[in-house]
Amino acid sequence: MDINGKEIAKKIKDKIKQEAESLEKKPGLAVIIIGENPASKIYIKHKERACEYVGFYSEKIELPEETTENGLLDIVEKLNKDDKIHGILVQLPLPEHIDEDKIISAINPEKDVDGFHPISMGNLLIGKKGFIPCTPKGIIKLIESTGVDIQGKDAVVIGRSNIVGKPIAMLLMRKNATVTICHSKTKNIKEVCKRADILVVAIGRANFVTEDMVKEGAVVIDVGINRLENGKLAGDVDYENVKNKVSFITPVPGGVGPMTIAMLMQNTLDSYKQSELTE
Repeated sequence: MDINGKEIAKKIKDKIKQEAESLEKKPGLAVIIIGENPASKIYIKHKERACEYVGFYSEKIELPEETTENGLLDIVEKLNKDDKIHGILVQLPLPEHIDEDKIISAINPEKDVDGFHPISMGNLLIGKKGFIPCTPKGIIKLIESTGVDIQGKDAVVIGRSNIVGKPIAMLLMRKNATVTICHSKTKNIKEVCKRADILVVAIGRANFVTEDMVKEGAVVIDVGINRLENGKLAGDVDYENVKNKVSFITPVPGGVGPMTIAMLMQNTLDSYKQSELTE
């Protein structure tokens, strides 16, 4: 059965919209994009639309490819001090001449709505309160929407990125799952995947997970979004052949993607509420 990320995300955004209407001022999100990456431009458009939908103030800062690292750091610093802005998001990837870690670390952790700052990541690791990266946060909500109890389940995560793989493994552990992380050096990946009650795939390879790699009745979350030669989008899971074997699966598109945006709105609202408390 499909997990309808679009529908779940809309419910979350509707709730945020309702709450935002009762606030004294609008929560504000600033998005910085450098260069002409077409995929990044699409993501930014989705984020802008979501801000408009929930009634947030949004600011888009488009910079040329040749922007210097110091130039970008100056902009981040200005946004850190801007009272209208509660969330700062630097769209990745950045051009090669800019150090991503340095830029992410320069964002005020209280405005780190992407959840990538070392402080946010550290809080996630030790189980303290803080911003959680949007995609993993959304994945947990998708799994919970199925009614499946995560506690005690065997969960397998394919991929070990800082954006999805590592944080989702931490969140699943927080929910008392037994977690295995697979990656390019994992031996017998098929056998490991086959014992997963919950399988999260974020490897960036079209149709990598095939029917013979999944357990009957598993919950499968497909984070991948790959463009095939024919122009169509495909996930990291061979959806057509896997869907009838598992109990729940996220389609691509319409699964994880909308939830990432909804969680970004949620993090921005939470940041706003936190800033109002400390003023």
